This record gives sequence, structure tokens and C-alpha cells, in this order.
Amino acid sequence: MPLILSLDQSTSATKAVLFDSQGKVLDRASREHRQIYPQPGRVEHNAEEIWQNVLTVAREIAGRNRDQLAQLIGVSITNQRETILVFDRATGRPLHNAIVWLCRRGEPICQKLREQGLDEMVRGKTGLKIDTYFSASKIKWLVRENPEIAAKLKSSQAIVGTIDAWLVHRLTGGKVFATDHTNASRTLLFDINRLRWDEQLCELFDVPLNALAEVRESASPFGETDLDGILPHRVPICGVMGDSQASLFAQRCFQPGMVKATFGTGTSVLLNIGDKFRLSERGAVSALAWVWRGQPTYAFEGIINFSAATISWLKDQLGLIQSSSEAEQLATSVPDNGGVYLVPAFSGLSAPYWKPEARAAIIGMTAHTRREHIARAAEEAIAYQIRDVLEMMRADAPIKLQNLYADGGPTRDQFLMQFTADLAELELKVAEVPESSAWGAAMSGLLGLGICHSLDDLAALPREIRSYRPRMDPAQAKRLYDGWLAAVKRTL
Repeated sequence: MPLILSLDQSTSATKAVLFDSQGKVLDRASREHRQIYPQPGRVEHNAEEIWQNVLTVAREIAGRNRDQLAQLIGVSITNQRETILVFDRATGRPLHNAIVWLCRRGEPICQKLREQGLDEMVRGKTGLKIDTYFSASKIKWLVRENPEIAAKLKSSQAIVGTIDAWLVHRLTGGKVFATDHTNASRTLLFDINRLRWDEQLCELFDVPLNALAEVRESASPFGETDLDGILPHRVPICGVMGDSQASLFAQRCFQPGMVKATFGTGTSVLLNIGDKFRLSERGAVSALAWVWRGQPTYAFEGIINFSAATISWLKDQLGLIQSSSEAEQLATSVPDNGGVYLVPAFSGLSAPYWKPEARAAIIGMTAHTRREHIARAAEEAIAYQIRDVLEMMRADAPIKLQNLYADGGPTRDQFLMQFTADLAELELKVAEVPESSAWGAAMSGLLGLGICHSLDDLAALPREIRSYRPRMDPAQAKRLYDGWLAAVKRTL
């Protein structure tokens, strides 16, 4: 059976997952990388560390599966989307740390552009809001603060791209500099109506057009690689897709009205809205879900900055827990949250509030509050934010939501999954294989490599689903959610 290797370069780690053409996971490897915080509100990654981790996880997979590598037909890539990197065109060497989507250093730039009344123009082209979550303001900051980088970009000695474009460049030895529509559309530089880089936006954010990658469909070929000699033969790179769209693809959300949530460092909720571009009136951004045979599929997206990152904060910053799994144990050891709400606005609040100035808070504590209540409040906050986004989407899209599909590492947390189903008042269908983003990119690769010939072929592939049905009394769910809304108001 043909095999495909999917590289998943996420915010916290780099993974390699070996799939067969039916979606069975044959092997996996993972390596975390450092989170670099040079100043409050700033987040960076060492791209060379990420590159070495790519090679390390690929080497692990290859070493354990040497006899099967003759059946390997391709490599796919999925990635953290808005994180941006400037690198040398000839060598691929980074000229600065990657600036991560969580980083807020571009906020003064965004604020100035909003004050100039440019938000609607930008939104009409990109489907996005002027927000430092997206890539462009970070590039503008980098150009402004580093004249040498600015000069190299202008002269084409340097190029700039999302992590997928850099990996393609490195994996092909500099022969291919290309990205896909899903990643390009997250930069604030790409017109998702015309499906091309926009000259006006590039000028607005001081980005030379010649420094940007060629944009291809996710299922297009992106050159060939032997993973720096790790593979016994060169194979095509095919199936390149931003992580959230890749998980939508893996969940087979091919029809309008299908919605999924990817639980990770943050959470992305994506709703398929069909082949016509529309703008949300209540705070969702419009996104390219994918482009297949020249036909775009659009989605509404609600972005939640802090999901699993909130649990990591309990562990790494407060020391309240020793491992992420301990949060579930503590949350279920008390009957309720004790009136405590944690609003994780550590880098502001995204949809539906879009308040970058909001600050995190723990509200409702008394002398009887214990760490168990805080852990439960942290877990519950993930579900409250998902309901925020679903309420926004229900109001914006004249489509009845039937189910909510879910994937990502935190879906192993059964308390969180059941509480999300209760708050969303929807059946929650969880992919049993947590590597949905990796599998979505691989599915796109199967299309491009001719193993599957249509979305219907992909939809027919086997999968395992675990379901959570709402059990909470709707009146109780409403009381809890009203408490959340009151807590959020106090942080704005």
C-alpha cells in the first residue's frame, strides 16, 4: 500500500506522521522547540532549531521503517499558519527568529492603520481584520526595525514567507519557493477574491512583491525532496496546507454548514460556507478553506488565542499542576467551578470581541477557592470561548449547525470534551486519530498524487469517531455562560 509522510510543524512542536493511503497511522515522532519571549508580548521561534527538529523526527521515522520506505510516494506539510520568517534566498538561512502568530509587537502598527480608516478596505480584500495576529504587521515591524533586512528584501537577496514556504525551500535545496492558498490568505497581503497577492496591501505593509512566494493549490506539486538524504530516494512534496484548514479537510467538512474546532495552543473554529466569498458582520474572519481545481471553498473562522496554552500557563507560570493531564483530574475533583471564571486574555481577546488590549483575569474567587477550582475554570474557559464563536457563526450564517467536529491533542481530555458539548448544545464528534492536521495535508497529497481522484473519494476513506452528546440542562448551561460573559466584560 502507498505510504505518505506528513510533517506537522506546529506552534509547540514538530511532528512526523507516517500514514498509509487509508489514513492508518503507522508511526509518529515529535520534538518540541523553545518558545522565545524577548519582551512581554513578543513570541519568537528559532527556525534553525525547527529545521533540525524536522530532520530529527524524519530520521526517527525512517530508522524504524526502513523496509517500508520503498512504498513512500510523497511528503506533505502542515504548519502553524501566520508565523513569519525572513530568510536568505540562496541559502535558506533565517535572517531573524521566526515571529510567531501569538506575538503582539505589530499592534501599534495595526492601531495606526485602523485609525486611518483602512480596516474595511483590508477586510474586503483579505476577509481578515487588521490585527497583529496575522503576518503583515510583523513584517512591517521587522522592515522598520532592521534596515539591513529591509534592503535585502528590496533587492531580492532575502525572501519572506510562512513556515511552509521556508520548509519547501529548505527541503528542495532552494529550488522551490512556494506556498499554498491557505497560508497565503493568513498574511493580510493576499486577495482571497482574486486569489493573488495584492499590490496595494504589499505597499501598505512595506513588503516587496518579489520577496513573496509563488502561491499554488494545496494538492499541487511543490518539488521533490529526500529530506536531506534521510530518504533512500527523492519523492514529491505534495499536500501543503495550514494546520487549521488541514484539520477541516481531514474532518471531511466538504459541505456548507459543516464546522470543526481544532484544539491546540489556541483553537480555530472553521465553518464551511461554500464557494462564495462572504463577510461576517459579528466578528468572524473569512478564510480560504482550500482551492481545488481552481475552485475556492470559503469558511468563517473564529480564532481563540489561548486554549491548551491556558493549561500550559497553569503548569509553567503558576506551578499549580505538574502536567497538562493533571488539569482534568483537578477539574473533575470538584462538583463545579465554585463561581470562579478564568478569562485567558493573555494576548488580548480575539473573536468575537477583537480586543487586543484586554487582559487576563481570574474572577469570583473567595476564601474557599482552591487550585482545583482554578484548574476547572481554566478548562471551562476553552469551552466558553468556543460557544462565543459558535454563537457568532449562528448569527452570521443562515445555516443550521448539526454537529461539531473536533481534533487536536486536548481532545483526550474527556471532561473538556463533554463540557464543550454541553456548552455548545451540539453533538461533539472527536477524531480518534489526534493528528488530524497531518492527515488533512496527507489527504490533499493523495489528491495531488492521483491516489484519490475527488473529494468524494476522500470522504469515503475510513475513520473512527468518538461522540459526546449534550447532557447538561440547557438552563444550567445558560447560567454558566452568562457568568462567563459577565467575567469577560470586566476584562475589556
